[in-house]
Amino acid sequence: MIEIRNLTKTFGSFKAVDGLNLKVEPGEIFGFLGPNGAGKTTTVKILSGIMRPTAGHVLVAGHDVDKEPLLAKQALAYIPDEPFVYPKLTGWEFLRFIGDLYAVPNSEQRRRIPELLETFELSAHAGELLEGYSHGMKQKLLIASVLLRRPRVVLFDEPTVGLDPKSIRRFKTLLADIAREGAAVFMCTHILDMAEKLCHSVGIIYRGRLVARGSVAEVKRLASGADKERSLEDVFLELTA
Repeated sequence: MIEIRNLTKTFGSFKAVDGLNLKVEPGEIFGFLGPNGAGKTTTVKILSGIMRPTAGHVLVAGHDVDKEPLLAKQALAYIPDEPFVYPKLTGWEFLRFIGDLYAVPNSEQRRRIPELLETFELSAHAGELLEGYSHGMKQKLLIASVLLRRPRVVLFDEPTVGLDPKSIRRFKTLLADIAREGAAVFMCTHILDMAEKLCHSVGIIYRGRLVARGSVAEVKRLASGADKERSLEDVFLELTA
């Protein structure tokens, strides 16, 4: 569902992403891990079509993001760490707008929007302008919009920033549901404990290069003197030392 081939992105003399190769299958939750400045957000921005690569190719649902941007973007949803919403729309209007934009049938919108607002405890605020929403409320509304349109690929960049513990737990459940329905989930996160428990596979990027890729158990075995009791955090810190 996601295929990255020899992806490179440079900013002047700085190489943010260096020859990245990666695949994510349908129904897979993939955790993309790395320290700040390692190339995670740059990779996600190229995947989403916001940024163009210097070299290499990125395919989403079989479509080259650079050559077939509309087809690729129809198949994916991207939620950044800083959620963007239209401030003069209400919560209800925003979800209707997203539903119309992605051709979700009206009958399905009328049924599912109230359910999603209730799920994220936003029903009482559905008629309020988004300019008055907190960061966490905007994040929950964006996640609700993803569930409404059922994309084939979902990109998350630090998805739990601003969410309270109850919402984080609900998010984990919904993420598993998204994958169970066949979508590929590509998630950048610094919360290694969540990645260890939730992701089917992980990749660690360091200085623009992929230094590890596989299941959590496989990645743990890459560390020197790997111990079954070691956490993903221990291995991450060793591989990015």
